[in-house]
Amino acid sequence: MVRAILIPPTSREQDTDILDVDSAAGTITFSRSPDAMVDGRFSFWFSDATGHARIGRIRSATAHSVTRVLLRVDFGDIESATKGRFNGWFYLYPSDLGVEFDDVVVDTELGPAPAWLVRPEAPNADSSADPWVIQVHGRAVMRAETIRAIPVFRDEGYTSLLVSYRNDFEAPTSPDGRYSLGDTEWRDIDAALEFAKDHGATSVVLMGWSMGGAAALQAVSRSPLAGLVKGLVLDSPVIDWVDALDYQGRAKGIIRPIRSIVYSMISGDWGAPFTGLEDPIDLGRLDFVGRAEELSIPILILHSDDDGYVPSSASRALAEARPDIVTLEVFDTARHTKLWNYDPDRWTAVIRSWLRGLDAASVTARSSRPSERTGRSRSPRGAG
Repeated sequence: MVRAILIPPTSREQDTDILDVDSAAGTITFSRSPDAMVDGRFSFWFSDATGHARIGRIRSATAHSVTRVLLRVDFGDIESATKGRFNGWFYLYPSDLGVEFDDVVVDTELGPAPAWLVRPEAPNADSSADPWVIQVHGRAVMRAETIRAIPVFRDEGYTSLLVSYRNDFEAPTSPDGRYSLGDTEWRDIDAALEFAKDHGATSVVLMGWSMGGAAALQAVSRSPLAGLVKGLVLDSPVIDWVDALDYQGRAKGIIRPIRSIVYSMISGDWGAPFTGLEDPIDLGRLDFVGRAEELSIPILILHSDDDGYVPSSASRALAEARPDIVTLEVFDTARHTKLWNYDPDRWTAVIRSWLRGLDAASVTARSSRPSERTGRSRSPRGAG
């Protein structure tokens, strides 16, 4: 369990069989799997990730199979492929959107981390403003995951910076080669904030996907540049790692006493010989339901109740604890980080509406601090 949590995987499970490819009809038939049965547009990696195709909507389904539109094969021989896996990326490069972009480098404490920079189509209506969004991908994936979000932010006048971070197969590896679940990855987000500030950003929205959400939350609570961040958008985020790991452990049949030992190993110095961590992970610091009172900027959370990987329970709990700053948009059927794929119109509309109300929401958040409810003075850390 410890290895599954902390060690970046070198391969991914291929959980879907390819039963038939009809090139003339432009269709492909799969065995039924949880992801294969979600309607919408998806990436499909096949033949141990040596091939990539783009899959469209469901055409028909039986008790054992599902036939979908085969939109495009980017590379690989899908005719001879037998297995693969669905993925929410859909796009591989920003150029797939028909937009201009620059390859840039963010200088992190571990070395250069590649990133993509996409400028808005038109300048912001406020000529003195240069708002940016920094996109932070999830665990065991890469920055291509976040390309889906470029259009809505670009249309609203935001410069998009799609970053890589330690141990994600593109950025430098940490000395221990282990994930820290956001507890150190946030430092690379801090470097991205520095890059944005140095290149003219007057404010930043952080958007985190899955574990990227955990890293973004750490950044707004720990970065010296947190004041530059005016809002958070979180897609299928990890709000509380113990909640997420408990969910996954139960699904694998791991009993509570064993799970408790695992958490103790991860968070204690004594566990280092088993975990390989350079420093223990502070799981309490990664619980933003417990730390809800410390948050002070507007947050939009998009989460599917059938996520299947990160339960929506902590997202719901944070929204309940901080209704003054948290907007929660609950999906169903979409599964983990595939909300755009399943319902792009709704996903885009929700983010666009939230962005347009962000300035007003920021004013409301600044005038309604948690200290008003607790009776204690609190500095507006992280206010944009």
